[in-house]
Amino acid sequence: MQNGGMTANDNLFTALRDAFPSDRDGVAIETTGDTPLYYRWNDLDRATARIANLLQGLGLPAGSRVAAHVDKSVEALMLYLAVLRAGFTYLPLNPAYKAGELGHFIQDAEPAVVVCAGANFGWVSKLAFTSGVAHVFTLNTDRTGSLLERASFQPDTHEPAVRAASDLAVILYTSGTTGRSKGAMLTHGNMLSNARTLKAFWAWQPGDVLVHALPIFHIHGLFVACHGALLNGSRTIWFDRFEPGPVRARFKDATVFMGVPTMYVRLLSDAGLTPEACGSMRLFVSGSAPLLAETFREWQARTGHTILERYGMSETVMLTSNPYEGERRAGTVGRPLPGVDVRIASPDADSGNGGIEVRGPNVFAGYWRLPEKTKEEFTADGWFRTGDVGRVDGDGYVHIVGRAKDLVISGGFNVYPAEVEATIDELPGVAESAVIGVPHPDFGEAVVAVLVPRPGATLDGDTIVNAVKTRLAGFKVPKRVFVVDELPRNAMGKVQKKALRDQHQHLFRA
Repeated sequence: MQNGGMTANDNLFTALRDAFPSDRDGVAIETTGDTPLYYRWNDLDRATARIANLLQGLGLPAGSRVAAHVDKSVEALMLYLAVLRAGFTYLPLNPAYKAGELGHFIQDAEPAVVVCAGANFGWVSKLAFTSGVAHVFTLNTDRTGSLLERASFQPDTHEPAVRAASDLAVILYTSGTTGRSKGAMLTHGNMLSNARTLKAFWAWQPGDVLVHALPIFHIHGLFVACHGALLNGSRTIWFDRFEPGPVRARFKDATVFMGVPTMYVRLLSDAGLTPEACGSMRLFVSGSAPLLAETFREWQARTGHTILERYGMSETVMLTSNPYEGERRAGTVGRPLPGVDVRIASPDADSGNGGIEVRGPNVFAGYWRLPEKTKEEFTADGWFRTGDVGRVDGDGYVHIVGRAKDLVISGGFNVYPAEVEATIDELPGVAESAVIGVPHPDFGEAVVAVLVPRPGATLDGDTIVNAVKTRLAGFKVPKRVFVVDELPRNAMGKVQKKALRDQHQHLFRA
């Protein structure tokens, strides 16, 4: 791409670095704990230059993938930025993955480089080398490991690789709640367009400070939170892991917090959460899983702040958001972001529910090495089928009622789990619920509810069923109710309904 004789560089790293403050000696990231560390903007620039030089010095083929199976640390963030800077493709992997899971990603993505925790080097390197990976480095949370040791000998200046907006930047594997994970290919343009949109839409301001307590192997923590702070030149208060007390204690020093619903529930259990504790905060964002309306209202009552809920996915980054200025509605994910189009395919005549389809500059380039699956997930006129079911109300707010795969068809009637869950969650003593469909000889599928009680509450299945009967049509009422201590979740707090279906699939079989 030419511009007045100059080659334009759409490398996402270049845009992020260009947004660094003019005072490069200011603090970019402050870690927490017994011995806080302070990383300057110059530190980010120089460290990513060293790692980028190391990667480029390996003689990797163009488009090579660099896989990161590491615990959260500022150096892990630097690795991500360095991979972009060097023009390679980043592959973030949940550090909780075991050999069987990691093997799938390595065999599918065929990375040229794998970076892992030193404690896992034995089994990860064996797995990697067996799969043809050329280079394995280690990176630990205490700033040790072969990656940093090797990079320390490299120059601390580096000219970012020239990349077009359409070039691949990241392969992000779907969470794998149903079937094998697929690699969503996100380009430099996908992520930069979304980061710029969110910066404007959420009114990032000079002087903003972000409290970061999310994982960084996922879009919420890595792309939404980190990109937001970097693109705004904002200081980040960095937690390697989430703990409600310490995180709440730093709200007084910050203005922005992004979390998953589970984090908000746990923060509400902290007696120190008061309006005064949140006095300097201006924005609380929730995503990655549905936020209960009760949590939304309780947060308002306790803090005086209204949580902003938004909607995105691995394949699209962010799609919709409740407004920064204007009504933030409980139980909705707001309106489509500027530049993003949302439509409901084949809406149900009664409820208005249908498949959510989207298009925009944030929508991914397709699934890695799965052209037929990619083609299947896009409509003939270019809209991506999200797999979510929802509706758009008269004011343009999007309501998500569940995944298409989670839809229960009982006796020929469609049952949307979110509707049943919302009804159950309003009952006395219920903390949360998950509704699934399991095979049934007469109905095809039967509705089953799994509940978590509030502390000190005792729930009875028959009482729950009778209460739901007074509120919903008979075909939506659970045939069975189970009470458990907690629901199975993935690392981002999403309930693993597949695990529940697997557990109860033989419930009605003779």
